Amino acid sequence: MVTLGPARVAPGVWLVCSARRGAAPSRHPADLEAGAALSGRRAVEFLSGRGLLRSLVDAVAPEARDAAVLPGPKGRPVVAGFPRLGVSISHDGDLVAAAVAAGQVVGVDVQYPQERVDPGMLRRCLHEHADAVSHLAVRDQAEEMAWVWAVQESCVKAQGSGLSGRPWRIPVRPGSRGGKWHGYSWLSLRDLSTVPLACAFADASAADPVEGTP
Repeated sequence: MVTLGPARVAPGVWLVCSARRGAAPSRHPADLEAGAALSGRRAVEFLSGRGLLRSLVDAVAPEARDAAVLPGPKGRPVVAGFPRLGVSISHDGDLVAAAVAAGQVVGVDVQYPQERVDPGMLRRCLHEHADAVSHLAVRDQAEEMAWVWAVQESCVKAQGSGLSGRPWRIPVRPGSRGGKWHGYSWLSLRDLSTVPLACAFADASAADPVEGTP
């Protein structure tokens, strides 16, 4: 299913995923102000993501429902006044996903599979597993690549390093549903979503915040 949640996927970690048309746009003053600086489609995407996140915060951490969500020093969003409440948002196509974690940093990523995957990208992201995936049908290659990339992206989003964290170097075995990387736990939510969806999280006081090569 495309719509998920709100779902508790790990202790203290909640996730929701929806088509953008199902996510009521945020009307929080801070979000409206930030959205006003964006152009048409980007503004709609931004406000729908913030709206979905706020609906999840309202459900699992209502004490923070009125707090501003601000960009952190590395771009990872933070909730003003609630430093131990981790939040993350992801968009792809018409989908938006959001995550909230109590006492933890968190990253979420949703990915639509591409029509086909370049062999070089398979090798870059799947490493020693690339040959096994390259023998699958083209559509299955693309789907597996999307599942792996969602995990890799969620890890660097939780870390706060983004692409500078070289997500393609994070080892993820195709078909796996969970694992660890640099103190972060990650989940590939294959049993809950038909669209590649993953999250990563770690205790806020123990998470490795260093950007750079994994």
